[in-house]
Amino acid sequence: MGHHHHHHHGHSHAHPDLKGRNLLISIFLNIAITLAQVIGGFLSGSLALLSDALHNFSDVLSLMISYGARRLGKKKASKHRTFGYKRAEILAAFINAATLVVVAIILMKEAVERLMDPQEIESNLVIWLALIAIAGNGFSVLLLKKDADHNMNMRSAYLHLLTDMMASVAVLIGGILMKYFQIYWVDALLTMIIGIYLIYMGYDLLKESTKVLMLFTPKSVVIQEIVDSICTIDQVKNVHHVHIWQLNEEEMHMEAHVDFKDDIKLSQFDEILEEIEEHVYHEHGINHVNIQPEFDKCDSKSVIVQD
Repeated sequence: MGHHHHHHHGHSHAHPDLKGRNLLISIFLNIAITLAQVIGGFLSGSLALLSDALHNFSDVLSLMISYGARRLGKKKASKHRTFGYKRAEILAAFINAATLVVVAIILMKEAVERLMDPQEIESNLVIWLALIAIAGNGFSVLLLKKDADHNMNMRSAYLHLLTDMMASVAVLIGGILMKYFQIYWVDALLTMIIGIYLIYMGYDLLKESTKVLMLFTPKSVVIQEIVDSICTIDQVKNVHHVHIWQLNEEEMHMEAHVDFKDDIKLSQFDEILEEIEEHVYHEHGINHVNIQPEFDKCDSKSVIVQD
């Protein structure tokens, strides 16, 4: 069997893990904010602050999960874990996206209760603590922004922080309106809007991470195109039994059976394998290829084989 693995990875990991460092900074910031808000919430009698503190605490947990997953993902593969922990980040994104949706639902429930029964609150403290939370979360959001675009795990941490920052903005606006206009329902209204936005974003992330965990074919890949492209190689008669999946966001794997026209030598197969690898890597970004060569073998020749 020509089980041949090819790596087209030109990453040099000379630079320290900035993502990990940024996560750590955010963790400590959020612990500080949480403590400040818990104390402030009790002193001012503001439910908004207490719920904001809870929210910040959920950030701390989700950041810790993200950080742990990053550290795990770097561990080497072993006999018992042949892929190492490369999926840890996808799993973290899944967990954080799920908690994001839960946090959103709790927020909305609170907001409805608050609408029914607006409370008078010591507003100065609320305003100051909300500002502290906005500053701290805002800083964390900026730290993680760049990585959030191309890493699901970082995106899940980033969304927790972003939504938390927005919730703090809602608390701030609520505080200001209470102080100057004695309007108490705006806070609740803003919280509802944030909750809806959270569910929308969290659901998206949940869907994406689930697709990877379920080994669905990545959206960028059209299996038939790949099969056709491999079939253009001279000796290839047919490509079947194809599986394509994402291990994580960096690595895409493909396995397939390839039927040859002639009973070629293994050395010839190796040359053709190089060609196949070039094809699928350059056209589809697949960086691990595993091909089972066949000649006149009796098996199902359909591209996707149902067991």
